[in-house]
Amino acid sequence: MSKEIVLNTTISRNQGVTDPIAMEVFSNRLLTITEEMGNTLIRSSFSTNIKERKDCSVGLFDKRGRLVAQASHIPLHLGSLRGSVQAILKRFPVETIRPGTAFISNDPYLAGGTHMPDISVVTPMFANGELRFFTANIAHHSDVGGSVPGSISANARTVFEEGIRLPPILLVEDGKVREDLLDLIAQNTREPEERILDIRVQVATNNQGNAALDSLIRQMSIDAVEQAVEDILSYTARRLQMRIDALGDARGTFTCYLDDDGSGGDPVPVTTTVWVENGNLVVDFAGTGPQAKGALNVSASALEATVFYSVKALLDPQLMPNEGLMQSVDIRAEKGMIVNARFPAATGARSITCQKIARAIFGAFRGILPAERLMASGNDDLPTVVFSAAHAKREGTYVYLETLGGGGPATGRTDGMNAVHVHVTNTSNLPIEALENEYPLRVDEYALVERSGGAGKYRGGLGLVRQVTSLQDGTIFSARSDGHKHPATGAAGGSDGKVARLYLNYGEEGQKSLPSKVTHLTLNYGDNIRIETGGAGGLGHPTERPDESVRNDLVNGFIGPEDLPLYGRTL
Repeated sequence: MSKEIVLNTTISRNQGVTDPIAMEVFSNRLLTITEEMGNTLIRSSFSTNIKERKDCSVGLFDKRGRLVAQASHIPLHLGSLRGSVQAILKRFPVETIRPGTAFISNDPYLAGGTHMPDISVVTPMFANGELRFFTANIAHHSDVGGSVPGSISANARTVFEEGIRLPPILLVEDGKVREDLLDLIAQNTREPEERILDIRVQVATNNQGNAALDSLIRQMSIDAVEQAVEDILSYTARRLQMRIDALGDARGTFTCYLDDDGSGGDPVPVTTTVWVENGNLVVDFAGTGPQAKGALNVSASALEATVFYSVKALLDPQLMPNEGLMQSVDIRAEKGMIVNARFPAATGARSITCQKIARAIFGAFRGILPAERLMASGNDDLPTVVFSAAHAKREGTYVYLETLGGGGPATGRTDGMNAVHVHVTNTSNLPIEALENEYPLRVDEYALVERSGGAGKYRGGLGLVRQVTSLQDGTIFSARSDGHKHPATGAAGGSDGKVARLYLNYGEEGQKSLPSKVTHLTLNYGDNIRIETGGAGGLGHPTERPDESVRNDLVNGFIGPEDLPLYGRTL
């Protein structure tokens, strides 16, 4: 099999920053535009997955499709945003794009997406009659059709089971939404009204961003804006290059495992080796398992987004996420691996594998970074639950989707955070009040999983438990998760975290333990689902943990009396 390399866009290293103070002010103005766009998208949307959980992102791109700025939302969405803009430019040459247009897409193979529920809307921005920028946003829609409610089944075999596929298509023409196209998209989902409303909000969000860019250009002039963009990209590229050069000839390798490939079977390895070669940081996935039978496959754009996030987080967290970040990173992944899948492999549950990619990269850097910057593994699984049934308040069905947080990793300076999203996701846990108000479901318990964090000088964060009871017959439940077999690993003598668990009718007669992947399980009134997400690994030997910290952990229920011997203490 020939080795196909995923390559990044290059930027000239000879570009200089003309005015660093002005550049810093300008970069914050761009971030303000993206943050305001993001706030509008969240506040104005109708689905709980966007308005409550904030499962969305926005970005600005130049006319060449280079990422200029991204709001601080979800790192994985960088792949879909960047991929969609590049796919649009490939299908619609710059000279054919007109004012008053906008494009829509989602497909991981035709449109640079990562999975079908993430729908991108991209709007060109014109100044002085010429295309200058693109505003773009992406939102995770709770359903886009397919074989199961929520559109994502971990055991799906192809993308044809995962909902409506959208290549780059003209959604807005002459300033008006194409109603026939919007209706076609919406009617291929389980909640057409919600899809129509949320897509309209996406269109309006980009229009707001274009207006803000127009105001900026009128104030500064287009030449000054474009020069400032070049300054930002150049600065980001050169600053990252300095971080890479400082690594010297160090080399690190790490392997972690998925519980299975989405359809059962053996664990799938994700192996990453990192080193510096000819001034570039090489991130090589040789040794990683083959393309999965199930939906855990990762598209090229999702792989790139995960790698770029990891490099930024590890080498320079304050670095702006833009195209300059991508200059000196060489991603090597053979086509046909689970991390670089071939069409028509299913990709719906790609986030689980992307979390493992991040775990492997962070693990590989343990052999490179100084001790104070080490990090244990966290809840790198992104457990997701979906409930669907007849809507209690209106006609049609509802689809309640939620990704859940877990234990945050211990670092060389701090304990891990409890019940948080880590790595490439950054959504919020849905408040109980919103869940129970919106859906015929009852939350029986929402708490931390005691004793789930790994012991260490710095303790791993705790996972969370969410137990939900169905309040009507015929509720369809699905789950996609991982980490039921392979825990988050500790580092530098720290202990592993507790694995995740999923139960049907917990605490009742006939309680049943479920696997990490469940598809189309029918619940009746009174049936409950309990999910316990994984805890994170600890860092450093537990006997080095201060006495006061151990006492506080015991009082707070983070550890139990039976854990004290691990810390070299007794009651």
